[in-house]
Amino acid sequence: MNDAIPASGLQLRSTVRSDGRLHLALARTPIPDLGPDEVLMRVEASPINPSDLGLLLGGADLSAAVSEPGPGLSAPVPEARLRWFQARLDQPLPVGNEGAGLIVAAGASPEAQALLGKTGAGLGGAMYAQYRVLKAPDVLVLPEGVTAREGAAAFVNPLTVIGMVETMRAEGHEALVHTAAASNLGQMLQRFCLEEGVALVNIVRSAAQAQRLRDLGARHVVNSSDPDLVERLTDALVETRATIGFDAIGGGRLASDILASMEVAALRRGVAAGGYGSTVHKQVYIYGGLDFGPTQLFRAYGMAWGIGGWLLPYFLQKIGPDAAAKLRRKVAEGLKTTFASRYTAELSLGEVLDPAIARAYSRMATGEKYLVTPQKPLAG
Repeated sequence: MNDAIPASGLQLRSTVRSDGRLHLALARTPIPDLGPDEVLMRVEASPINPSDLGLLLGGADLSAAVSEPGPGLSAPVPEARLRWFQARLDQPLPVGNEGAGLIVAAGASPEAQALLGKTGAGLGGAMYAQYRVLKAPDVLVLPEGVTAREGAAAFVNPLTVIGMVETMRAEGHEALVHTAAASNLGQMLQRFCLEEGVALVNIVRSAAQAQRLRDLGARHVVNSSDPDLVERLTDALVETRATIGFDAIGGGRLASDILASMEVAALRRGVAAGGYGSTVHKQVYIYGGLDFGPTQLFRAYGMAWGIGGWLLPYFLQKIGPDAAAKLRRKVAEGLKTTFASRYTAELSLGEVLDPAIARAYSRMATGEKYLVTPQKPLAG
């Protein structure tokens, strides 16, 4: 190992304790010797995605969060939520799904050695850390001119976007619906669908969000806060023939409203209906949890329908490593354009533990995205 590489590095860990409190803290962890097919990344940037927040914050009530020496953060976990985390109680877990940085050391294999000195992106957890050991095949080398900051979010959002469109095609649908559509991921999906010639119905929560998508070229944007949501959504579904939706909200009745509108749209298009409704299969996948309340179903959409969960790791496992590698290369080509991410603020590891900042990034506000920069001094 290079002499310039320290013997240890800081890593952010999250612990939900059996006493009902969340504790976030930095741990100094040793940097291990590398196996033949392993590399050491000096992590320079790692996004806070919605998919990171469950592990990071453990359902805690951040309105009551306080700072601890170390630095650290502590907050109560409501008793009703504590049961969700029984499997992880009292375990300090590393956080951060993805990130990017410079490969500063490599194992003896030719594949690992070929990565030495290159800037790459990685997926696999524990990326809110100064250093991360990765398997060489798991590193995506960033194209010339793409920085670690630009490539930090090269996996979760871009592959989710592509995965949605690929799922739509594989299941025989013509167009799709997306909720919370003004998010970073939603804007990315809009750009990708325009490139792919796929009709997309965007559901947003405000007029400002709707305008943001129209500025990107969106043709079908529906505001869920409008009283005539169902009518406007149905009109868009008649035109696009969308029969599959991806819902980032989870709770409430929006998924049910989408299915019901799909049924009405099919009937308006002249699809025959018997006593059990149309024979057009309508599908909604829940892939997020902006609302942790119960998913409410009001069955007004016949019997040809489905609702389920969609998760990126399951999709990648299903398509296999060769197909997944092909999608990763497609993402790499578009990191400055189609799959570009924009950030509200860049945070040091220490700033992630600041209660006021934690309350800000935990809101998952539409259009806001935070970037962890582990090499930044702790105080900011």
